[in-house]
Amino acid sequence: MPSTPTRRLALGLLAAASLACAALPAAAQSALDGVLKSKLLRVAIPTDYPPYGFVGTDLKPQGLDIAMAELLAAKMGVKVELIPVTSANRIPYLQTGKADLVISTLGKNAEREKVIDFSAAYAPFFQAVFGPKAVSVKTWADLAGKTVAVTRGAMEDQELAKVAPPSVDVKRFEDNNATIAAFVAGQTQLVATSASVAGTMMYKNPQLQAEYKLLLKDSPCYIGLAKGEDALRAKVNEIIAAAKADGTLDKLSQKWLGRPAGDLPL
Repeated sequence: MPSTPTRRLALGLLAAASLACAALPAAAQSALDGVLKSKLLRVAIPTDYPPYGFVGTDLKPQGLDIAMAELLAAKMGVKVELIPVTSANRIPYLQTGKADLVISTLGKNAEREKVIDFSAAYAPFFQAVFGPKAVSVKTWADLAGKTVAVTRGAMEDQELAKVAPPSVDVKRFEDNNATIAAFVAGQTQLVATSASVAGTMMYKNPQLQAEYKLLLKDSPCYIGLAKGEDALRAKVNEIIAAAKADGTLDKLSQKWLGRPAGDLPL
């Protein structure tokens, strides 16, 4: 059949449409699809921040953040790859696709929310009073007449001043190292510090038999995700909600921090 201008135009348009379709990229795979397809969850974790993440005597990462990463992978039915990161590169690892999640004592603030998304909170990060098991402290009134080491001007110094009875003997030091050294040396009966500093102290000095006593201030930890990964965030939040309901989060927090997770924000 001889070609006509109309038929040639129609064929040309059809060919152009075919080429355009061929040039279109395939729909981007979501992070959750990638995890389930590869059977691998890549999690950026700390290895220098006890008790949340550190290297044990077996040279393997351990701590609350590592336990949370393992829990998520188990509930998704996949293996976990633990990727050590620092505070400086943990968010870039998400943005460049080197990790699916960041579980690294990550606090949520307006600046970070501009570049990454967050899950519900999974653990507390807090400042508290710590001391030996032999020293009974259950209420703020129990601090009366006792000595407490604290770093001058730190958040825990400010919070302690709000709740401590007048008769408590607060010993202030110029930095965390001096504060902890004083407590470890027995210069004070108690110490007010962050959970991370206390975790390092207790790990290095098990003979102290130190434990959590009283909460000064809570600042929860969240899991970081790349922007727009709504399916993965929904799955992570589903697992966190179930772990909160069945007591798993409280057990993890009790094991690594010495206190239950408590009422964490969504």
